[in-house]
Amino acid sequence: MTDDMKEHDMAGAPADDAPAAPPESLDQDAAVAGSETPAREQVLEQERDQFYDLLLRKSAEFDNYRRRVERERREQADRTVTDLLLEMLPIVDDLERALKAEAIGEQAEAYRTGVDLIYRQMLELLKRRGVTPFDAAGQDFDPHLHQAVVSEDSPGRRDGEVVEQFSRGYLIGERLLRPAMVKVART
Repeated sequence: MTDDMKEHDMAGAPADDAPAAPPESLDQDAAVAGSETPAREQVLEQERDQFYDLLLRKSAEFDNYRRRVERERREQADRTVTDLLLEMLPIVDDLERALKAEAIGEQAEAYRTGVDLIYRQMLELLKRRGVTPFDAAGQDFDPHLHQAVVSEDSPGRRDGEVVEQFSRGYLIGERLLRPAMVKVART
């Protein structure tokens, strides 16, 4: 070998007489790499748990949002139906007054029959929608069901008794749609 080759050989590769890496240092490198793996797995498990927690929270938030929207839709539909029914009730009141009016003349019975037919159809429509009328005359005044328009001294009557009903009250299911307008006795 030439001197150039020997120098190149010495600089590029370990000499034959250089000590090899002891086998223990390889075990230490593997141990360091092995200790990193459990730490990395622990970090990954923590991230996984965080993402799972986030998923559960977002799912719960979405379920709550969906329920709230459904409830608001039902409430809006109920308000719409209630508004419509409240607009129809004065028509029912007018029909009741027309039926109570004295019929005079030849066409009176035909008129009364026509009004009665319309009135019954209106009541049937209300009934199909869950609306039921209630009468208040003779009952004790209940501010949750009655609206006192007049109160008068009434000997022989109980205090707070409904003496006269001006317009019927209506329930929709178990809920008050419109209170009965009444005259209440005072003693």
